[in-house]
Amino acid sequence: MKEITVQELKEKMDKGEDFQLIDVREEFEYETSNLGGVLIPLAGVLIEKDKIATDKPVIVHCRSGKRSAVAIMQLEPLGYTNLYNLQGGILAWAEEIDPNMSVY
Repeated sequence: MKEITVQELKEKMDKGEDFQLIDVREEFEYETSNLGGVLIPLAGVLIEKDKIATDKPVIVHCRSGKRSAVAIMQLEPLGYTNLYNLQGGILAWAEEIDPNMSVY
């Protein structure tokens, strides 16, 4: 499984690179703090897979990196080769990039 660090994600955002960010947490978690990605809770990833790009990099994240890894493991057998797991998820983002972000 390909992974990306929060620093690498921040660089991509700062450069305005073309990628899709998918948040696989639950809605209440997204409301507490988010990175502006598309919310597709883990339970609905396969149902809503048509919302996930196949023509550009897709960075998948959750709170810690575990649920996003599960989502990627579900999607890769369907032919997705452009998925990256955000190491450490929102917790790493809050710790290393934005210490003012609300975490739970």
